Amino acid sequence: MYKIEISERTLHFKQPAGTSRGVYTTRHSYYLTLTSDEMPGIEGVGECATLPDLSCDAKPEYAVTLRQVCQIVEQMGRIPYDMIRAYPSITFGLETAFASCFDAAKKQGVSVSVPAGMENLANLFDSPFGRGEEGITINGLVWMGTYEEMLARLEEKLQAGFHCVKLKIGAIDFFKELNLIKRIRDVYTRDQVELRVDANGGFLPENAMSQLEALAKYDIHSIEQPIKQHQWSKMAQLCRETPLPIALDEELIGVNVRSMKQALLDTVRPQYIILKPSLHGGIYGCNEWIELANQRGIGSWITSALESNIGLHAIAHYAAKVYGPNVQMPQGLGTGQLFTDNIPMPLEIRGDQLFVVK
Repeated sequence: MYKIEISERTLHFKQPAGTSRGVYTTRHSYYLTLTSDEMPGIEGVGECATLPDLSCDAKPEYAVTLRQVCQIVEQMGRIPYDMIRAYPSITFGLETAFASCFDAAKKQGVSVSVPAGMENLANLFDSPFGRGEEGITINGLVWMGTYEEMLARLEEKLQAGFHCVKLKIGAIDFFKELNLIKRIRDVYTRDQVELRVDANGGFLPENAMSQLEALAKYDIHSIEQPIKQHQWSKMAQLCRETPLPIALDEELIGVNVRSMKQALLDTVRPQYIILKPSLHGGIYGCNEWIELANQRGIGSWITSALESNIGLHAIAHYAAKVYGPNVQMPQGLGTGQLFTDNIPMPLEIRGDQLFVVK
């Protein structure tokens, strides 16, 4: 029998995190501590974190639902995946709690029976990355701000050794953002610095193509979510005609059923999808997305969704299992330094790579 204790915590950003949807200054998460009578002294911890106005499960009754789901898990002894497809952040928190519990038991030489359907969680932390033998290349993240703020943040990332930088765009004047990108390309070639941009749905459909054409002049790797989600036909047209690769992010939120995932990918045909376990179905749901994308020749990478180090730690291990060993494409896992009061975990950034510290 498993027992799950729920706690909660609010983290504070070192500096406001700006997107075209608004600005975050705090981050609220629930933490699940999982124990079992079969494994005395062993516990696993998972994080359930929603983003207001973005997560499909960020609802007023979230805390009540979380408690009810945890009670069901205690009774069933496993994660009821189909029952909680509409709650990706709860799914991911439970998966992380079980995976870290299994890992702790293994390290202490305790035998544990893994519930059916959860076998992929038993070895989540067992990889060259998880053993501290190699790092995962990550991108540097430049949040929205004034032109001067974004330029200073960009220089900071480049001096820190990042070779892939992601710029949040769509909030200040587009031509100022374009000028910032031009300044980068005046100094750094595509081979020296890979540039990704994230519009967070900030472009208007009628202007999007001309903006994509303007960006394409500067050897941009990809643009995330140029227009708001739920405009499949317009997004499909952009993906067909775009001069630079388009990656879907927010578009995937709330698309939790396999048949709907197939329909979205077949209709829109993006060049990439970007997966955040807390938003896109947990590990279970992200595995589905990756399988369907691979079948259609669509690329993918994994990022965090501003979780604390608890969630980030698990997401990094998941990325290492999915794309490793020796992960080649930079992942979006550089969020561990965003908070003034983050939870300590054995993670360390060295240059442009994230490592587990042993």
